[in-house]
Amino acid sequence: YTLSLHDALPIWKCLTVPAIRHALSTTRQDDFAQWYQEVIAEAEMAEESGVRGCMVIKPWGYGIWERIQRLMDDRIKAAGVENCYFPLFIPLSFFAKEAEHVEGFAKEMAVVTHHRLIAGAGGGLVPDPEARLEEPLVVRPTSETVIGAAMARWIQSWRDLPMLTNQWANVVRWEMRTRMFLRTSEFLWQEGHTAHADRDDAMAETLRALEMYRSFSEHVLAMPVIAGEKPENERFPGAVGTWSIEAMMQDGKALQAGTSHYLGIGFAQAAGIQYQDREGTQQLCHTTSWGVSTRLIGGVIMTHGDDDGLRVPPAIAPHQIVILPMLRETDEDAALLAYCEGLRAALLSQSALGEPVRVLLDKRPGKATQKRWGWVKKGVPLILEIGGRDAAGGQVSVLRRDRLWNDAAKANFVGMGKDAFLASAAAELEDIQRALHTEATARRDANITRGIESLDALAAFYGENVRYPGWVELGWARPTGAELDDVVKKLKELKLTLRNVPMDSEAASGTCIFTGRPATERIFVARAY
Repeated sequence: YTLSLHDALPIWKCLTVPAIRHALSTTRQDDFAQWYQEVIAEAEMAEESGVRGCMVIKPWGYGIWERIQRLMDDRIKAAGVENCYFPLFIPLSFFAKEAEHVEGFAKEMAVVTHHRLIAGAGGGLVPDPEARLEEPLVVRPTSETVIGAAMARWIQSWRDLPMLTNQWANVVRWEMRTRMFLRTSEFLWQEGHTAHADRDDAMAETLRALEMYRSFSEHVLAMPVIAGEKPENERFPGAVGTWSIEAMMQDGKALQAGTSHYLGIGFAQAAGIQYQDREGTQQLCHTTSWGVSTRLIGGVIMTHGDDDGLRVPPAIAPHQIVILPMLRETDEDAALLAYCEGLRAALLSQSALGEPVRVLLDKRPGKATQKRWGWVKKGVPLILEIGGRDAAGGQVSVLRRDRLWNDAAKANFVGMGKDAFLASAAAELEDIQRALHTEATARRDANITRGIESLDALAAFYGENVRYPGWVELGWARPTGAELDDVVKKLKELKLTLRNVPMDSEAASGTCIFTGRPATERIFVARAY
């Protein structure tokens, strides 16, 4: 079933189905923040590293990132973008050239000032005063400045344009409040940086990248998003315009899942990125940047997870199917394993979602039920439990992770013949992918409120719906400058933020509740991560 989170709690209180003992100790309704942390721990996705705000990404979590990286990289390269790598350390003077950019990141920069340690007078190690760097180095928070310096060397004439580059890297932003995958001091991402002859070409690239992110989120992550332009106060530091994809989490909050920026000629002017046009005149390039990060994993958790753990869309699952033989440490185990090996080999020869099926045969010692719940919490799309009788009779028992429980509050295993399962496995994975997207889309759409016509009504709405209020779509007159600052201040008092102006929204009507002027477009307002 699909419920609006706005209505979920009172409905759940009235349900008369048998009580289910879930795999997690915290439910989404009881404490969404604690539930999120428990999913990460129980699914063995990541753990604290001992360094504030930095995490160790464990094999299952990193396996999901590798899938995201691989599939996204294919799309990036298909657009003619080439991968490069640029230094982790950036001279401070590079940032000083672009005042607005450095101001935007100044409070988050980690800075290296020395290159050697020595023993201190009181014991321990301290920076060697004689090893102070001539110029401090910033640990990469983003790479516009260092890539701009490279582009200034590489671009000479119109024949060199457009220049389309991307890098997969880690970045450091010294966050005050951190949460795994969502906001960490160090995170992994890709950052595209491109240079173009004119605004039109650069804008086309900006919107191409945005559409790439939108399509990827919808079709690969099964995470529905709204693509649109960010208001002036939410622009990337130094950008002329910023566009984003915004996803609704199960607690009704918004997550900015990807951004694409048109940077105009500001960065080109600071870095000296220019070219000789066909008439022999020197022109400044128009540049763009765009990126997504490991924050997408946090979005997947909060979009698809349930009270038993993670549910991973098959497109990004490191293992789409896990086979669990019910081993008894007897002579019968050899025949059971042989049956399971044959099943695995047959599945590996199949394709689903455009790729070979990914299958794991879990032969670790231990009870099958314990291993089953471990994979349930990790969110494997299909789990097969195979006992001796199943092997002898050519049968399988199949558990779909997105349909975990039956009406009797029992694990919803479906028994079928081996051949029947092999004939349906690929279609089943594709159906799970669709089902997760359909469920998330219905939940999002049920939790978007329209028709609020005053600031007082907006405050009342969020005051009455404290826990899971969802988003509000409002008419918007596109205020700027001091007028926009006043809007942002009023929203901050309500713990709300402006998200984006949807690109495919209906024509605006009515009045902007913030300015009193006729609305020229629509904008989403929400609490956000």
